Amino acid sequence: MNAIDAPQTRPSLPSRLMRRALLWFYRRQGWTAVGTPPADGRYVIIAAPHTSNWDFVYFLGLANALGIDARFMAKDSLFRWPLGRFMRDMGGIAIDRAHKRNVVQAMIGEFARRDRFVLTIAPEGTRSAVAQWRTGFYQIALGAGVPMVVGLMDYATRTGGLGPAIMPTGDYQADMRQIAAIYRTVTPKHPERGIRNFEELTQ
Repeated sequence: MNAIDAPQTRPSLPSRLMRRALLWFYRRQGWTAVGTPPADGRYVIIAAPHTSNWDFVYFLGLANALGIDARFMAKDSLFRWPLGRFMRDMGGIAIDRAHKRNVVQAMIGEFARRDRFVLTIAPEGTRSAVAQWRTGFYQIALGAGVPMVVGLMDYATRTGGLGPAIMPTGDYQADMRQIAAIYRTVTPKHPERGIRNFEELTQ
């Protein structure tokens, strides 16, 4: 896994211009931001359903509307030229998927050394159709002792933001039943790519 890059003192000019353009576009799409970030300032956002590249644009806009300074993990290939600097400026953390255990431990360590740290994770791990979520988001939240906040992006109502905060108990099946109950009501950009049988998440 690549180490978390040291934060830039200020995003590059191209990154700032691109961010402004994306936020301008987001505001014209009629989305409504809902939810309140946990006061503690340390939590994992579950970014689901994730079925489209547009999710990133609306995530950026919703996070800005709610005042959330979130980091997100993405495969290391996205951090090469020409997108590398922009991805880091937007809060991206490059990861090597071949070393999943190292990723979990590194993120737990980041929570331990920071007073405020918001980490966004897409548990599907891909925009393609999946039948099961990856459990890294749960392992990180459990190991760091921080809540999981249900991230919402409902394309049917153009409503998104933050749902309930759920503290992991160590009982994965029980905790996932709470999370699955919420996501059953959310419509992704491409429903055919999203989880269809939410009971599989609890297994």
